[in-house]
Amino acid sequence: MSYTAPVKDMLFNMQHLAHIEQVAQIPGFEDAGLDTATAVLEECAKFTEGVLAPLNFEGDKNPSSWKDGVVTATPGFKDAFRQLTEGGWQGLQHPQDFGGQGLPKTIGAACMEMLNSANMSFALCPLLTDGAIEALLTAGSDELKAIYLEKLISGQWTGTMNLTEPQAGSDLALVRTKADPQPDGTYRIFGTKIFITWGEHDMAENIVHLVLARVAGAPEGVKGISLFVVPKFMVHQDGSLGARNDVHCVSIEHKMGIKASPTAVLQFGDHGGAVGYLVGQENRGLEYMFIMMNAARYGVGIQGIAIAERAYQKAVQYARDRVQSRPVDGSVAASAAIIHHPDVRRMLMTMRATTEACRAMASTAAAAYDAAHHHPDAQVRKDNATFYEFMVPLVKGYSTEMSLEVTSLGVQVHGGMGFIEETGAAQYYRDAKILTIYEGTTAIQANDLVGRKTARDGGQTARAIAAQIEKTEAELTASGTPAAQAVARRLAAARQAYLDVVDFVCNSAKASPNAVYAGSVPYLMLAGNLVAGWQMGRALLAAQELLHKGQDEAFMRAKIATAQFYAEHILVRAQGLRDGIVEGADSVTALPLELF
Repeated sequence: MSYTAPVKDMLFNMQHLAHIEQVAQIPGFEDAGLDTATAVLEECAKFTEGVLAPLNFEGDKNPSSWKDGVVTATPGFKDAFRQLTEGGWQGLQHPQDFGGQGLPKTIGAACMEMLNSANMSFALCPLLTDGAIEALLTAGSDELKAIYLEKLISGQWTGTMNLTEPQAGSDLALVRTKADPQPDGTYRIFGTKIFITWGEHDMAENIVHLVLARVAGAPEGVKGISLFVVPKFMVHQDGSLGARNDVHCVSIEHKMGIKASPTAVLQFGDHGGAVGYLVGQENRGLEYMFIMMNAARYGVGIQGIAIAERAYQKAVQYARDRVQSRPVDGSVAASAAIIHHPDVRRMLMTMRATTEACRAMASTAAAAYDAAHHHPDAQVRKDNATFYEFMVPLVKGYSTEMSLEVTSLGVQVHGGMGFIEETGAAQYYRDAKILTIYEGTTAIQANDLVGRKTARDGGQTARAIAAQIEKTEAELTASGTPAAQAVARRLAAARQAYLDVVDFVCNSAKASPNAVYAGSVPYLMLAGNLVAGWQMGRALLAAQELLHKGQDEAFMRAKIATAQFYAEHILVRAQGLRDGIVEGADSVTALPLELF
């Protein structure tokens, strides 16, 4: 099935929720207003719809392959990657100083969604490169930046992040890859890394691996980890490529989804040691890698939205075409397309509403990122940084868990045909599952939300967000329309449930950590649901105003209806989550371990 980029919805969010014209007032973004956003998104839509989307199903049937250490990408991918780099898409939101276009994340995030909706396996390659660029921009020396950044930003080279080892999954304290210092200032890297996305391929001339390793004598645990650049091919002073470095792909994984993306096992140092270059200072590697991880975590949240959008579009098309049974209200005398049936409409509305809500949440977060990094006022930067950091686990955790529900509903709408691979609905379901796992499982995002983002400041940031939501409730109530008042009621109830949980977390985190962390994922889901619902409330207010002005009546009425559905069918889940967290913690750990 073809893919149509939701450009109109993205631009609505940018204009009315993320306030792209305010972003364009930030120094350096003066040319990045709505007109620029519109032009960029329309061009990206052409590329993703015409080039990437047709390759998605092929990648699932004919994934990347490994033979004798060489990985060959799915047919068509190499040419598509060439078009990606020639179009400048890799450097969209990276600095102009190194050849990028310097556009804000507010625009870049929308393009990232399109890439992933069209072809998630393909889009993982530029996503990881983005993370490598962010880490080098933040912690790389001038020499490393000069050698690597321009080639990464152009897409001539790609990047990876190498954290995981066979014995060290998410527990990076167990990392054992070692780095031996050399007299010339380089290091020799020895060890095995697993689950390395696009760790080997034939689409670019070089791959720049960012690798966590331990220098001899480093402290145990996470405080003794350093970060290194390890190129696939050595780079001469003039930027040309030299000999192959001592890093090799010994296999790629066989996965349930994202099959066209090669997930590599990389062996470093089997032939004397891979040459590595220290990024920043020794023993601060985890700090630098978190820059990559934070960028990637937001990106994975966008992937959740992207795959949900693709599943929704396919389900709607199938529901329009599939004829089965007469409608229960007798509106059609004979068998009709299943989109007439109330339960199918419920499923489609659930898919639509959750996808739009998470897109709105991610767009708002992107604007906060832009202000946090580039606004001239220090207090504005600080406030937006705090908000964005709180939002990252919600965008990552809630959007990806949401994508599982949406892609599962996509299969359900198809009925038995959804269980047949040839229809394509199952691919989205399979592809979505990894999103709740990599770059930190949902539980890891939830632990971050509880520990770093809520308990650490005594709930100050969490309550400040609730105060902003309360203002939106007042605006909805004051608008007087039945839809706005319905959303205001549900939003208020969800906000109170959220505040009850924030109080529970702050009051019990030290005294009863097991009770608090037993409800960490439900807390994340409640907070994500609330913030996404808040954005839908804001969207409803904007849509009502534009409808009153006579602008795009069909779109605005759809936005209002979708926001009301979200409030009445999805936001209402908050109370149940609250009860389980605050009142049901003991039953989580009540069963003795030997009885499992």
